[in-house]
Amino acid sequence: MNGMELARDFYEKNKDALEKRFPSLYPHMAIGLVGEGSECFGYDDDLSKDHDFEVSFCIWLSQRDYNEHGEELQDFYLELQKEEEELLKNSSAYGKNRRGVLTRESFYRNRTGGTQGPETLQDWLFVPEHSLAEAVNGEVFYDGDDEFSAIRIKLQRGYPEDVRKKKIAARAALMAQSGQYNYRRCLMHDENGAARLALDEFVRHGIHMVYLLNNRYCPYYKWMFRGMGTLEILGDLKEGFQALLCAPDSEENIRIKLSLVEQISEKIAEELKIQKLSNAESDYLESHAFSVMEGIQDENLRGMHVMAGV
Repeated sequence: MNGMELARDFYEKNKDALEKRFPSLYPHMAIGLVGEGSECFGYDDDLSKDHDFEVSFCIWLSQRDYNEHGEELQDFYLELQKEEEELLKNSSAYGKNRRGVLTRESFYRNRTGGTQGPETLQDWLFVPEHSLAEAVNGEVFYDGDDEFSAIRIKLQRGYPEDVRKKKIAARAALMAQSGQYNYRRCLMHDENGAARLALDEFVRHGIHMVYLLNNRYCPYYKWMFRGMGTLEILGDLKEGFQALLCAPDSEENIRIKLSLVEQISEKIAEELKIQKLSNAESDYLESHAFSVMEGIQDENLRGMHVMAGV
């Protein structure tokens, strides 16, 4: 079983004990497995068990309930863990405080900057995308008063449209600058290291762009490609992006890569027009970036630098 299945079984096995021990608190708990770790995205395998892996789940309380009951509940949770024969625990300094008893407020504050999620468009713009992905992944097995889930559902709707447009505009401008312009120029200057960096920037911004076109949050970099393969809109660009990064730089492959950059840019430009985000006619993505900016309703976002917001 993967980590999510183990967590769900662990909860099902012990939910009656939790309710019996904390009858007045249980209706105000939210329980599940959400946040950091490959198991929260469903990407874990046997190799994942070499670090920060355990049979566990999260219990989210309000700050008030945590102050009153958190220590006692955590002790009881650890007792339940000790009884679990399948327990496999291999923790690192990075894996502390991911599971067990947490507060709802700290969970959302740590990932979105606010206890109720982002409040303003500026808040939304500057929260790291991988943090938002961590806020909405995984599963909630139980939510007695639905307060944890209400915030989660709001976040799962994706970005406010003006924020999505601003981020798309920034990614389009940066894709144009790095891939369609600087990659070729660096090659012409025989600056092969800089060319590699330009191509890496094009791929990174391009993957973020595909997530944005699906109104999904891009996860931490090592899961970008895996998650991209599940996306309905332009998820098939995954193979092209991988080829740009992984194919050796022979003369023939460089010609292929230059062509592939343009093919990918053309497909993204086409999708921008399909979604009525841009009315630019060129395949050069910078022109689409400025066209997308014109469609932003909020004056403050529209007045920002085109590359701001990544």
